[in-house]
Amino acid sequence: MFECDYCTDTFYDEEDCKEHMDDYNHWVRVECETCDRRFRSQNACQQHMNATNHHKPKHGCDTCTKMFFTSQAAMQHMQASGHRKNFCQPCNRQFMNENNFRAHMNSKTHRGKQVKCPFCTATFVTASGASHHLETGACPNARHATRESIHRAISQLDPTGIITKKQIGWHDEHNSTYSATDAAFSGRHWICYFCSKGFGTRDSLNKHLNSPVHQSKIYHCLNKRGRCTKEFVSLAALFNHLESESCGFTRFENVQKFHNRLNDAVQNRRMITGLAM
Repeated sequence: MFECDYCTDTFYDEEDCKEHMDDYNHWVRVECETCDRRFRSQNACQQHMNATNHHKPKHGCDTCTKMFFTSQAAMQHMQASGHRKNFCQPCNRQFMNENNFRAHMNSKTHRGKQVKCPFCTATFVTASGASHHLETGACPNARHATRESIHRAISQLDPTGIITKKQIGWHDEHNSTYSATDAAFSGRHWICYFCSKGFGTRDSLNKHLNSPVHQSKIYHCLNKRGRCTKEFVSLAALFNHLESESCGFTRFENVQKFHNRLNDAVQNRRMITGLAM
């Protein structure tokens, strides 16, 4: 069966259908993409647009509303105008999404290692890296520093709870050391009792058990107005959250400035009430 392009009439023969559409002018008109001319077939319209260069530009800019006839023309425009989305001009690199692009722009390639450890000569790209360095006892000049001792020093200077949670009966977890027993071995892996994650060796499991993974969440996001309710087991994790800009509270560079002010407050025993970003 052959159906009219315009009405609901059907025909057993294609020629009868075409004759019907000729008689009643029922051909669906194909409109030129640029001018107001219409044609009985797509082929006729295509011939017209090819001959008159009336094709509509189909290649758009990633950033602005400009359209181009070829992908090469669009690319040239974006490169000249800096309009390529998620594209690093200095590195000539394109990224799949905004998160990957932001991570690259905040990496040591563009930021450098500008965050200094307050006790040794180590430098870091991020505040979270510097905090992790201290909280894990990696600083050779501050072996006494731990997640717990750093939290204790900060919480004493944070009476209003800008970044620390008000703990009821929170104790120094650093005094507790966990060691896996033979019962944790499944025959193939050493299994964590808390999260069922498997490890290749007993030593790896012990490191996991004594890491902050299963310890109390003692910090919270500063973004109270944005109602971000995320909490963290370490200062490094808090800084990592802020650096990601995931809750929109502040920019990456502001986190590094806050880290410097926080270090200064702790070293000089000043209240951190006025340090909120």
